[in-house]
Amino acid sequence: MANEVIKAMLERRSIREYKPDMVPQEKIDEIIKAGLYAASGMDFQPAIIVEVTDKKLRDRLSEMNREIGAFPEGSDPFYGAPVVLIVLAEKDRPNRVYDGSLVMGNMMLAAHSLGLGSCWIHRAKEEFETEEGKQILKDLGVEGEYEGIGHCIVGYPAVNLPEASPRHENRVYYAK
Repeated sequence: MANEVIKAMLERRSIREYKPDMVPQEKIDEIIKAGLYAASGMDFQPAIIVEVTDKKLRDRLSEMNREIGAFPEGSDPFYGAPVVLIVLAEKDRPNRVYDGSLVMGNMMLAAHSLGLGSCWIHRAKEEFETEEGKQILKDLGVEGEYEGIGHCIVGYPAVNLPEASPRHENRVYYAK
């Protein structure tokens, strides 16, 4: 039997339907902590996390994301999740996308280990390149130049955990 970390890696799935119930702050803090402990190139730790639980801001970001993605009017790219953890990374760091991706992965695994659902939602880069996105960060006290890496949406799943799709074959090569 795999250890608990590997078990979480094998079981975690992207959830795309959430209950409206807010996640307790203690669980959100644990997820964020896991993200902050992600590996980063030369330990520069260029990624930051913006926790969004304010419904008005969450809905504003959802609408921005919907417009960027050209999704139908009234749709929610955040699938009803009440928590959005935005990962951004310092623009001048060459490993920013990789480092931020590790933060995202850690947070999704942490959410799963706490009985929560999560999903990586793209278009954070485009959102925070806009004047509106830059103003949101400024209003939150975020200073500096950051690139949006992703949104880790989190909440209580309103659906059963999906089955894993079969793994494609011939994806590992050996040089023994």
